[in-house]
Amino acid sequence: MIQSLQDRVKLNNGIEMPGFGLGVYKAEEGQEVVEAVRTAVDHGYRLVDTASFYGNERGVGEGIRESSVSRDDIFVTTKVWNDEQGYDETLRAFEKSLDRLGYDYLDLYLIHWPVKEHFLQTWKAMERLYEEGVIKAIGVSNFNVHHLQRLFTHANVKPTVNQIEYHPHLTQKVVKAFCEKEDIKMEAWSPMKRGELFDDETITDIAQRHGKTPAQVILRWDIQHNVITIPKSVTPSRIKDNADIFDFSLSQEEMEKIDQLNRDERRGMNPDEFDQ
Repeated sequence: MIQSLQDRVKLNNGIEMPGFGLGVYKAEEGQEVVEAVRTAVDHGYRLVDTASFYGNERGVGEGIRESSVSRDDIFVTTKVWNDEQGYDETLRAFEKSLDRLGYDYLDLYLIHWPVKEHFLQTWKAMERLYEEGVIKAIGVSNFNVHHLQRLFTHANVKPTVNQIEYHPHLTQKVVKAFCEKEDIKMEAWSPMKRGELFDDETITDIAQRHGKTPAQVILRWDIQHNVITIPKSVTPSRIKDNADIFDFSLSQEEMEKIDQLNRDERRGMNPDEFDQ
């Protein structure tokens, strides 16, 4: 479990990745995302997660360049979108993402969704980029166990990360246990279910007990479950508040109470049902 905002976890290829970072889904390209990224990095964040689908890779790169921290100290993730998948298509998509970011390498590249007709060839292209050294680590997003098992039968490189929807209403126990067994780090997107959990009585009671916000309690729950988490915000005060989770701990009883809130309820698409 990470103990500070800049602590890192070791991936299965030996690369170290920050255990907490900033997500920028729906952050508007331009000044909004530039300011959010710059604020986060200057406050101590060292992980920024974007995607070609988000349409804000240029702003992410600019925000890092405008910060007080060297690019080499920031762990940058982006993702290949569904209509960019396939072997040659992925190679082209990667070059476009690098160009928009303004970098000559990437820390982590993910398959955004398991497009069944294409994700194996997409992975082969990502393996090539990894072997060429222009990506430090490769991984997946929104993969269920059977997607990972299918990938294993064709892959030469094991995914380092599986980024999935994960929050107290969707604890993903089966996927989490499988990833732990296979030494794949789990990463949470939408960790606060887009604010839908803030009024939950169990979470608000725990928050009051610790003098914290419901968001901080949920993010602390992630960290104590050894799940990398990337809360999204463009508000400077919230970006700072989200990171203020390292001066308290949840008891085992509190962790179990939050675990029991699981409903297997998604806010986003089901990887087995999404419209490809």
